[in-house]
Amino acid sequence: MDFSFTEEQKLWHDTLHAFMENEVGREYTRKHDEAREFPGELYQKVADNGWLGMLLPEDQGGLDADPVMYAIFCEAMAKFSLDTAACVMTPMFTATNISRHGTAEQKQEYLPAFLRGEQKFAISISEPDAGSDAAGIQTRAVLDGDEWVINGNKTWCSGAHHPNTAITLMARTGEDRHGGLSMILVPNDVPGLTIRKLDTIVRRSLGTTELFFDNVRVPRESILGEVNSGWQYVNEHLEYERLGLAASYVGNARTALDDTISYTRGRTQFGRALSSFQVLKHRMAENECEVEAARLLTYSAATKMARGERAVKEVSMAKVFAADVAFKVAFNGMQALGGYAQVPEYDMERYFREAKHGMVGGGASEIQRSIIAREMGL
Repeated sequence: MDFSFTEEQKLWHDTLHAFMENEVGREYTRKHDEAREFPGELYQKVADNGWLGMLLPEDQGGLDADPVMYAIFCEAMAKFSLDTAACVMTPMFTATNISRHGTAEQKQEYLPAFLRGEQKFAISISEPDAGSDAAGIQTRAVLDGDEWVINGNKTWCSGAHHPNTAITLMARTGEDRHGGLSMILVPNDVPGLTIRKLDTIVRRSLGTTELFFDNVRVPRESILGEVNSGWQYVNEHLEYERLGLAASYVGNARTALDDTISYTRGRTQFGRALSSFQVLKHRMAENECEVEAARLLTYSAATKMARGERAVKEVSMAKVFAADVAFKVAFNGMQALGGYAQVPEYDMERYFREAKHGMVGGGASEIQRSIIAREMGL
């Protein structure tokens, strides 16, 4: 089996990493994390390069890139921050719902503006009493003439508060647990919708929110695809979401490990470089094995998806393993840097915070293991 990139994939990889080094950089990333600001300049540069449309077909203005190229993109976007990557990835994979299931009018209304960087998307599934149990949601949408009337409470909706954002809302439109759910496009400035940004230790740049729907009315045409088909649509996009997350964990773990190596080589204690102490170099050697294993697992899943095969088990395996690796690498980095790991200037505390979130966000590790077990027939 050939594990190497093709020339096209290598060029794509090198282009993206040069972009992150030269057009983004550590200081820019650190500034937006500390200020809890959306990286608007980065987002617009990604749009101007045409990269927001990676997952959209060419006849809709996209690049129609395969999952391997998408994984390379997500790995690079997370070079300095998982949150930075999420700022770009979240609207991208949410846009695929409109691309696949939207009406011609919905595609025309939303996708060209999205590709220009003017329109953003957020997806809202979780509720205070329905997190991992996503099918247990109780937010309801009831048809009243030519309008849907929405009432309920959503949480952990990342990016919903940014201007010009459309929320892809999963709401209950029937009584069947899975077959009574629909996706509805809701502008974030519609009357009756209250958005509260949450003060979390991660998602500082993208931001995550709680949503309150009080008799919110949207046109009947706001339904995405078929009524009561929302569960199917969400599960379609979860493969891409989890692949992108796994790739981003690999990208950030690589940087965290490289930073640890660099610091221990340059830091002297007891008359020796820290990197010469066996306990530290063995940790870094183990982390090197784990990062490479996570990367191979991720690109194996991407390759299977690129062949058009079902990869539910593979993307869950990649996500849960890569999340664990990212946390281990950041944890060991915190230990190696000691007191310096506590300050933002060394970036490690950000890697640590964001890696821990990776074990919960986008589907908790426990849920991923349950999916893997189910796919094994257990």
